[in-house]
Amino acid sequence: MYSGLRDKVILLTGAGGLIGRESVKHLVAQKAIIIAIDVHEFESKANLFLKADITEKTEIDGVIEKVMKNYGRIDGLVNLAYPRTEDWGKAFEQIEYSSWQKNVDMQMNSVFYICQQVLKIMRARGSGSIVNIASIYGVVGNDFTLYKEYGGTSPAAYASIKGGIINFSRYLASYYGRHNIRINCVSPGGIIDEKNQHPSFIERYSDKSPLGRLGRPEEIAPAISFLLSDDATFITGHNLMVDGGWTAI
Repeated sequence: MYSGLRDKVILLTGAGGLIGRESVKHLVAQKAIIIAIDVHEFESKANLFLKADITEKTEIDGVIEKVMKNYGRIDGLVNLAYPRTEDWGKAFEQIEYSSWQKNVDMQMNSVFYICQQVLKIMRARGSGSIVNIASIYGVVGNDFTLYKEYGGTSPAAYASIKGGIINFSRYLASYYGRHNIRINCVSPGGIIDEKNQHPSFIERYSDKSPLGRLGRPEEIAPAISFLLSDDATFITGHNLMVDGGWTAI
């Protein structure tokens, strides 16, 4: 058990995703009060589920209003939501400018807005912790050999947005440290999802990874819980790599 998570009110966006579900489960086990937010309904042991599209300002406002009405505070926020356009994953030369703009708006700008609104509440209380989810590809360049057997790629916007979120988190950590608020990132490596991953991608990724495999969603959740907890009270502005050693080589 991590210290200080009991009864903390924690919002988790993208709660229905692979990492989101495991994070809800892990934080509930720590006795935190979890508000699971997702655009799709799903079953979990969260204290409250709120269906919301975090790309819409009014829906973010509605979520925060409901949480404050029910609990009167927000102690933690995890930004896991991963909205994207239908043409996500096109080769760089084929990306429409309008698609690029929309993806930055849907992902980067939604993180900005929900952080801004939650930080107002945390600042008034003089405490809080935010964990933004980035990626190895916000830190290092892409290995495009992973996709060559099947003609896939890694989206250009993904690397740009995740890199931006990492440095945005550092900015926030610098800005809000004086108010006893911590902002950190977790950067996962590749996460196994056999239903949506080509076998050659899994094989090539595993061959390159120092641990010889992709990660599992349940291996990311404890890192998120740790950074939210009182065991991490002197950690802010940090990007925790949970990547099986991918960025070490």
